[in-house]
Amino acid sequence: MNLLPKSTADFGSTEYWNSFFRKRGKQAFEWYGEYPQLCGQLHKYIKPKDEILVVGCGNSKLSVDLYDVGFKKITNIDISPVVIKQMQEANRTQRPEMTWCQMDATAMSLPDESFSVVLDKGTLDALFTDQSEEVVGTVRKYLLEIGRVLRSGGRYVCISLLQEHILREVVEYFPTHHFMLRIVRCPDAGGRDTNEPAATDGSSLVVFAIVATKFKNLPMRVLELCMAGDQMERVQQPAELIAAVASAQKAAMVCNGLARGSIAGMAEVSIDLFHPNDKQTPRYTIHVLDQTAKRGSGKYAAFIVPQGRETEWLFATPQGRRKLQSSANFDRLAVVTLHRGHVYNDLEAVKTELAESVKSLAPSGLQGAAIPYLSIGAEVGRRETIHTGRSEHSGEYVVEEIVGDNGRAFRRLIFLANQSVVQSEAALKMARVRGSRAAQKVIDPGYLACQHHLYMTVGVQLAAKLAKAQKTDQQTATTSSTVAVIGLGGGGLCTFIRECLKSSTITAVEIDPEIERIAVKYFGLTLDSRLRVVIDDGIRFLAEEATRGTHCSAILFDVDSKDPSVGMSCPPAAFVERHVLANVRQLVGNEGLFVLNLVCRNDTLRETTVASLRQSFKYVLSYKLEEDVNEVFYCTDNERLQDAEHWQQELRAAADDVNKLARKEKLTHEQELIDLSDFVNALKI
Repeated sequence: MNLLPKSTADFGSTEYWNSFFRKRGKQAFEWYGEYPQLCGQLHKYIKPKDEILVVGCGNSKLSVDLYDVGFKKITNIDISPVVIKQMQEANRTQRPEMTWCQMDATAMSLPDESFSVVLDKGTLDALFTDQSEEVVGTVRKYLLEIGRVLRSGGRYVCISLLQEHILREVVEYFPTHHFMLRIVRCPDAGGRDTNEPAATDGSSLVVFAIVATKFKNLPMRVLELCMAGDQMERVQQPAELIAAVASAQKAAMVCNGLARGSIAGMAEVSIDLFHPNDKQTPRYTIHVLDQTAKRGSGKYAAFIVPQGRETEWLFATPQGRRKLQSSANFDRLAVVTLHRGHVYNDLEAVKTELAESVKSLAPSGLQGAAIPYLSIGAEVGRRETIHTGRSEHSGEYVVEEIVGDNGRAFRRLIFLANQSVVQSEAALKMARVRGSRAAQKVIDPGYLACQHHLYMTVGVQLAAKLAKAQKTDQQTATTSSTVAVIGLGGGGLCTFIRECLKSSTITAVEIDPEIERIAVKYFGLTLDSRLRVVIDDGIRFLAEEATRGTHCSAILFDVDSKDPSVGMSCPPAAFVERHVLANVRQLVGNEGLFVLNLVCRNDTLRETTVASLRQSFKYVLSYKLEEDVNEVFYCTDNERLQDAEHWQQELRAAADDVNKLARKEKLTHEQELIDLSDFVNALKI
């Protein structure tokens, strides 16, 4: 099966690829391909019984090759008397039935409706050099002549590179002159440097066949498109044809650039591949990276990401893919991800399907070489969709189950508007449910997909200890606390706090009622007297609770932004404005704790956020997770945390409590969920 490529980034800019194409200089091209590359398409639209007119024949071998395979009724014309004489002399003896005439294609001295096929290999492109009034006038005279000499039912078959101005004229002209128009990609044709062997050249151009069929009267516009294999598509609007051609040309330009040089030090190149029957959802995405130093054990390889693992940092981010390439130790690596909504039989079928596309992205000299495929394991992975739905706030979503390392199963919530991000993840385990004899899949409450949730739990335990100390001056590991969590997600954080810190009472605030339904039905969230969900805007909830005089031991912000362009994905900027933090400060009072999960890639925004926290609370401390972008902030006015020594002592004790309680409640089999030394040493005031 042929896949349709589409560049997913703006690599159409001249600046990106200029360094490659400057190398070409003024080297000539053998444009469009020859008979062996074009015959697959030509034979669909030209039959041996046809009377064929070849316009602008030049000294091309196309007519000769057609004649030699049985097309005898061929008339060739060209404006150059020299080339016509040369071709007459070269073919007089061996091809006596073929005719050669010196003639201007824009003013032919041929009878009306005298041919069933007019064949044009590059003549339209040669005439249509620019969009000046004079050139456009000449082109339209040429097209009128084509229509005049064609019989009804006859076909104008034109091999062209279809530059945009040419395509727009074709799409406008033929339907208004009672022609059915079909644009067909010629996958085997292309241009190459005349002094380079075709097998190693990476500069193939995208060649198309215009097939315009003449009718006496065509009552409606008929536009068709074939971009891969024999899959013909009827389109309604000219813009659809223009967009499809432009997409193919853009993707080819990317492949040309990759074949001619390295993109080391530049952004990775991404290509989407579509099934010809489904041009709405990509079947594969390929990310291509080059190493700066040529130090790999091989020049080029493809890495296939197993289904279900495409959201992991190593595969989902440019930084992760660079690390993957370094580990794979190849100069160029093509990282392939498989998309939702498609069926993949096995790894070998995927390799076969990708073969031509992967080869087209190879560096110079490797187009014909065997390309190694890398992956993790011998399967394409497993991803099963168990529920699909729509949220009014976040759009379409899926709940899916995947198999990760060591065969462990996970359930995930993915919003389709941002498929590279896992909104929520829970681990599954087999357990016997009350009333059932057989073991069933259940949510593992001890699994935390997000490590920052562990350190937010430490904050809850610290708040409980501080509250208890304030009242009795006695520290215990099981003190009570009233906790407000802004942002529910799949409920993993709330569930872990509920199961680990048994004396806590939790109110989760979530703006999206669909999220609550998902969390309860698919992610094991249990609602009872210790855990409730309030459907409300978090900022409004805090303001109303502050007005009521409510008190919380701890308030946790774990809410994400829906705008990925602002540089701070968690929380939304509105949540750290001064009036919001003032309400938080009032709710936690002098003894409580505010815990913020901050995900910010913009240094200026981070500094502004930290400044707001410092202005709102006396004491602010942060813990930056080593492998994640998350940073957990602990904020309070409690005088027991007035210096670094007290912060470290109290947080170390709270973390130690969480370790012990997690083991006690059988949430973990590890000796320590939190490495106390690393945690304390990484704290920053």
